[in-house]
Amino acid sequence: MSRALLVIMDSVGIGGAPDAADYGDPGSNTLGNIIRACASGKCDLSGLRSGPLKIPNLSGLGLESAIKLASPLTLSPLSVEVRGSRWGAAAERSRGKDTPSGHWEIAGVPVTFEWGYFPHTVPCFPKVLTDALSSRCNLPGVLGNKHASGTEIIAELGVEHRATGKPIVYTSADSVFQIAAHEGTFGLERLYDVCKVAFELCAPHNIGRVIARPFTGDTPAHFQRTANRRDFAVPPPEPTLLDAATAAGREVVSIGKIGDIFAHRGTGRIVKASGHPALMEATIETLGTLKDGGLAVVNFVDFDMLFGHRRDVAGYADALEKFDAMVPRLFSALRPGDLAVITADHGCDPTAPGSDHTRECVPVLAFGPGVAGGTIGLRDSFADIGQTIAMHLALAPLAHGKAWS
Repeated sequence: MSRALLVIMDSVGIGGAPDAADYGDPGSNTLGNIIRACASGKCDLSGLRSGPLKIPNLSGLGLESAIKLASPLTLSPLSVEVRGSRWGAAAERSRGKDTPSGHWEIAGVPVTFEWGYFPHTVPCFPKVLTDALSSRCNLPGVLGNKHASGTEIIAELGVEHRATGKPIVYTSADSVFQIAAHEGTFGLERLYDVCKVAFELCAPHNIGRVIARPFTGDTPAHFQRTANRRDFAVPPPEPTLLDAATAAGREVVSIGKIGDIFAHRGTGRIVKASGHPALMEATIETLGTLKDGGLAVVNFVDFDMLFGHRRDVAGYADALEKFDAMVPRLFSALRPGDLAVITADHGCDPTAPGSDHTRECVPVLAFGPGVAGGTIGLRDSFADIGQTIAMHLALAPLAHGKAWS
């Protein structure tokens, strides 16, 4: 029986979303703009990378062709022939441009309702919410209470947080309530407990996630977020591909932050790993033992977390090249009959202003032993990915999406 691997390159959008202007993102194109920046010499990193973006393995799967399909950017001619893969692009139907919406739609469930968001004011959270959080969790108050970059607000308020015991609370353009606290002085388990209460308090506001953002260090220059992040998320509104596989008795393995994104529903065995090399190692190990008919799903988060939100164009380019160099390991780990799909959940254009996600189309690169090459065109929903994988695994059809032949 065939197996399937779903790889999400977090935030590696390719522009061209027809409604990008509605989200304040006209012209955003995460990968396309990185390619152009590298070609102009703006992405050189001493001792790491220089010159044009070098992603021969992803290009060979059709990534650069997918960009040209999705967006009007003029790029240099392809340096690698596309063969042995089905390639294309997909537009998002879900409202918003957040991580859960993108992942759920990839897994066959578009989000048709409106998420709740917090206003661009200071303070941004309702006083009744923060007062209740402080009272129920025995907190002396909170710091921040505004829209902010996670790394910047920790540098700004980390010292005061450690001195007062007040957690740092902040949000972004996404439907999210984030709480940063020092692992040593505040405590990791206490942070998780506070987030559980915040998740309950945010429910009336239709907020998608509460995220625990633990950090360590003694000074702003040394504050560093740790791998102990935890997301408390609303579950998908309908059964996803993961639910369908679980209900059919198939093995499901969720690598990285997939378990949190799907609220641990249908996510099977959870494999935690931090950093792209560790995530790839966990993926290869999973493919070595994944049972026939099984499904593995992995999110490569560093693109988004370390480089997209921080608007680090050169760092993003370097991460793409290092990821590309690991892609052949996926080829080698696949068995006859397996299907692998590489895609993304949204954009986070590092050349755009601000630090938020960007509304973009995503690439769809499907490959495996025996997969015939050719384009699947521009799909009108990410859900086509989940439907195709369901068909490949001989699962019952999902409620949304159209499989490509």
